[in-house]
Amino acid sequence: MKKILLTLLAIIAVVIIGLLVTGHGYILTAIARTYLVGNTTANINDYRQFDTRVIESGKAQAWPESPDYPKPISNKLQDHLTKHNAAAFLVIHKGQLISENYFKNYDRDSKTNSFSMAKSILTMMLGKAIEEGYIENLQQPLIEFLPEFKNDPLGQSATIGSLSTMTSGYDWDEHYYSPFSPTVELLYGDDVEDFVLSRSFSSEPEQTFYYSSASTQLLAIVLDRALKAKNPDWTLTDYLSQKLWQPLGMNDAALWHLDDEGMELAYCCISSNARNFGKFGQLMLQGGFWNNQQLLDPYFIQLMSEPFKVPNYGYSTWINQDNEAPYYALRGHLGQRVIIVPEYQLVVVRLGETDGNGIVASEQFYIKEALKMIETTN
Repeated sequence: MKKILLTLLAIIAVVIIGLLVTGHGYILTAIARTYLVGNTTANINDYRQFDTRVIESGKAQAWPESPDYPKPISNKLQDHLTKHNAAAFLVIHKGQLISENYFKNYDRDSKTNSFSMAKSILTMMLGKAIEEGYIENLQQPLIEFLPEFKNDPLGQSATIGSLSTMTSGYDWDEHYYSPFSPTVELLYGDDVEDFVLSRSFSSEPEQTFYYSSASTQLLAIVLDRALKAKNPDWTLTDYLSQKLWQPLGMNDAALWHLDDEGMELAYCCISSNARNFGKFGQLMLQGGFWNNQQLLDPYFIQLMSEPFKVPNYGYSTWINQDNEAPYYALRGHLGQRVIIVPEYQLVVVRLGETDGNGIVASEQFYIKEALKMIETTN
């Protein structure tokens, strides 16, 4: 038995050394932050396994509640949300909370991971940075902030805006479940900036759409450098806190995942609660206007809510104009959703541990259920 144990330990040691020598040490980090805490992939509570930076909140602004709040959800919706391990489901109509439901051990204060909904939030920050003069415009060449690509013929042509629309031509493989995927290294590697800046571009900008978390991380580096050029002490977290989180009156501070060098994992990983995530949807629905203040340029919000190059994606938002009630949405891994339905002044928030039966089908189902609530609202 002792010999078998020693043999197993030797094999494990060889595997570990092999991963480290070949540059795949991040796989060990991935295992420690997933399998060793009882998960098989990144999960909505994984802020506990990462270094984080606090997105400071200010004076809280409570959601107005409709006269018949909280409206119950249907048995069909209840069963669906329970089956697919939902954490929260909120319906907001005309700026009022009309339905609010939590599942398992989650409640209105639970912090869970936004995953790629953070892409949309980062693009809102980009819009603010353009408005305030840190960045000229969406057409500004990215090499003005990322000179690492000045000798890349395709990278020279890419614009800052193309990183948000996923049309930059950056060479990438978006795959969440292969341990050797660059997307896994992006999440669990120790230096995200060095990693994405070490790669290259493979196609002409604005010719091909390819959804890429690395493109958003490059955009984050652009924004980070633009901010630090005028204020060396600023971080992306500071900017989000001061320009959006506090003005929106979020009810609590949030957490943003960091790599080992202190860079925000900006393509994902803002941990907050459902009520706060819903405010980003309401802000977009209101054209960037909030509490008697124009927080974001309405033209920029319009750009975000319209297709660019492909019918289902704009500036970091997913779009479905073919639905009976057209909508656009913030989407994240494992079914994180903020769905905006302008025609009905409706925002739907769904958070959870696993996804539903198909991305679009689930969103359409949530909208139909929410519309039923509106029809019976006093």
